[in-house]
This record gives sequence, structure tokens and C-alpha cells, in this order.
Amino acid sequence: MSISPVVKPIHDHVIVTDMNFDEQKTASGIIVNSDNGKSEGIRPRWARVWAIGKEQSDVNVGDWILVEHGRWTRSVEVIDHDGSKIKILRVDTNAIIAVSNFLPSDINIGKSNASTTQEFDFSQPMF
Repeated sequence: MSISPVVKPIHDHVIVTDMNFDEQKTASGIIVNSDNGKSEGIRPRWARVWAIGKEQSDVNVGDWILVEHGRWTRSVEVIDHDGSKIKILRVDTNAIIAVSNFLPSDINIGKSNASTTQEFDFSQPMF
């Protein structure tokens, strides 16, 4: 038996939580200051889907979605079904860029996605 949230989205709306607006640190140790409410550093953000409307078929509760910058409402604090206080936001469903089962890293600077190491011979011209 699942307990429905105190706030229910209508139509195909999506309500999220856990959107990160804090200072972040890259894998190499560079600190990226919080850019919340500033014009510099505009970037999409990941958020966890907390509730969906009955007509929503693209995402599921618990998914992580990447949302275009600024395409969310201000947060509202509510009491979750387990009694904890959480901040929720509604996102523009047309601004969802990607969906993931887990939280990908917001900052990929200093991280390698390559599964193998490629060596280059810089003694020879490359073109």
C-alpha cells in the first residue's frame, strides 16, 4: 500500500524535490559557487520526481530528471507522508531534457567517462 503525497499534481504536471542549488566541488577539487538567482553560470539541474499527475507518462516517481535552467517554480515547504519537511517545486514538463534511474553528477569537470586510456604520440604532426 502506498501513501499518496499531501500535494497532488494535476494533468501531466511533475513535482520534484532534491534540486541542488548549493556550492559544488568538482572531482579535481575546484569549487563552483552557488549560482542560484544569478545570471552567470546558467545551467540545467537534476531533481528527483516526487509526484506526477495522472496524465504523465514520460517520467515516474523516483526518477531523476534534468530540467532546463529556470524552468521550475520557487520551492514550497510541505510535510511529506513520513512527517519530514521537504521542499518541492513544479517543473515545466516541456523543459525536461533527460531522465535517469540514479542521480548523475551535475559537475563532470575532472572526471573521465572513457573506459580505456588512449595514448597520443605528440612527436608527430596530428594533421
